[in-house]
Amino acid sequence: MLEQQRTIAHYDLDTFFVSVERKKDSRLDGKPLMIGGSERGVVASCSYEARKFGVRSGMPMRVAKQLCPYAVVISGDYEAYSQASKEVREIVAEKAPLFEQASIDEFYLDLTGMDRFFHSTMWASELRQRIIHETGLPISMGLSVNKLVSKVATNLAKPNNLLEVKSEVVLPFLAPLALRAIPAIGPKLSQQLAYLGVPTVSILREIPQVLLQRAFGKPGHMLYQKARGIDSSQVVPSHQQKSISTERTFREDTMDIQWLKSLLTSMVEKVAHELRQNRQLTGCVSVKIRYANFETVSKQAKIPFTASDRDLMSKVLALFDKLYTRRIRLRLIGLRLTKLVAGSPQLDLFEPYPKQLGLYQTMDRLKQKYGQKIVGQGSGLRQNYAPAPQFD
Repeated sequence: MLEQQRTIAHYDLDTFFVSVERKKDSRLDGKPLMIGGSERGVVASCSYEARKFGVRSGMPMRVAKQLCPYAVVISGDYEAYSQASKEVREIVAEKAPLFEQASIDEFYLDLTGMDRFFHSTMWASELRQRIIHETGLPISMGLSVNKLVSKVATNLAKPNNLLEVKSEVVLPFLAPLALRAIPAIGPKLSQQLAYLGVPTVSILREIPQVLLQRAFGKPGHMLYQKARGIDSSQVVPSHQQKSISTERTFREDTMDIQWLKSLLTSMVEKVAHELRQNRQLTGCVSVKIRYANFETVSKQAKIPFTASDRDLMSKVLALFDKLYTRRIRLRLIGLRLTKLVAGSPQLDLFEPYPKQLGLYQTMDRLKQKYGQKIVGQGSGLRQNYAPAPQFD
C-alpha cells in the first residue's frame, strides 16, 4: 500500500557545474569536460561526453584522465556555482508554495492540493521552462506521489527533460529498475543484494519484510518500503542561514597557547559538523579573541568553499597565530563561519583527500547518535575532559 497520496516535484540541474562553465564559455559546448581539484582530488562533475568514456563524479581525477585523456579539466568556480544556484532558488521561492533545497543543484516542491486551483503537472512544467529561460541552465524534473519516486523519475528523465509517474503506475514503474536506481541503496548494499540474487526492485519486492530485517537489520525495513515506492519523508521548508558561530568565555583568564589551540580544534569540529548537517559549505572564516582587559580583536579570511575540518583547522589556527601576538591573558575566544552556500561536502571541489570524506561521515553519524563529544581529533578531545587552566 502506498501512503496517503501527495504531489511532489523534484528538480535537478543537469551536470550543474558543467552547465555553468559552458554558460560562461560556449567554446566548451560538446567537448568532454571534467571539473574537480588537483591530481589528488576527485571529479566533482563531468559532462555527458566524458561519461561515454566511463568517467563519473567522485572518481579520482588521475583515473578519469586516464579514461578520457583529451577532456578539458577545470578546477571549478564555486562563486559562480553558488550564484547560479541562488538565481534558481529565487525563481522557485517566488512561485512555489513549499520547497526544500536539498543541495546546491536540486529542489523538492510539495504541490499537494494544487490541482484544486491549477493543473499541478502543467504548473510544474511551466516553472521548469521559466528556470531554463531565465538562467540558461538545463534542468530535469520528476513529478510523483513522494520524494523517493519523484527523484527516481528525475534521474530517468535526464538529460533536460521531465517525467511524471502517477500513483497507479508507481509499482510497475519501479519494478524493472536496478537497485542502484533507488536513493539510499548504495553500492555496498546493492552488491550484497546482488550476491543474494536480488538485482532488481521487482525481485526485492518478493522478499518478505521479516527476512529482509533478519538479513540486514534496520535497513531491511527501509528496503521493504522503498521497493514498494513508500516514502513518508516531508518536504522541509528551506531557510538560508547566514552564519554559524561559537565562542567560549573562560572561567579564568588564560595564556596557555596549547590549551587555546586545543579549544579551537574542538570548536572547528563543532561548526564543521553543523555545516555538514545543514548541507552547506563556507567561504569565509573569522577568529575573535578578547583580552583580560576586555579589548576585543578579530581577523577573517576568505577560503575555498569547504566543510572540511582539516581545511578549516589550518586557516583558523593561522588566524589565531596572527591575532594573539601580545602575551596577555585571554578571557574569550570565538569562531564564526560566513559566506555560506548550499552544497554537500562530497561536492567540495578543493578536497584533495576523498578518504577524508568517509571519515567525516562516520564521525558525523557517531555524533548524531551519541552526542558531539563522543568523537573528535586528538588535540580537540582534550577539551572534553580537561578544565580550563587555573592560575594563582
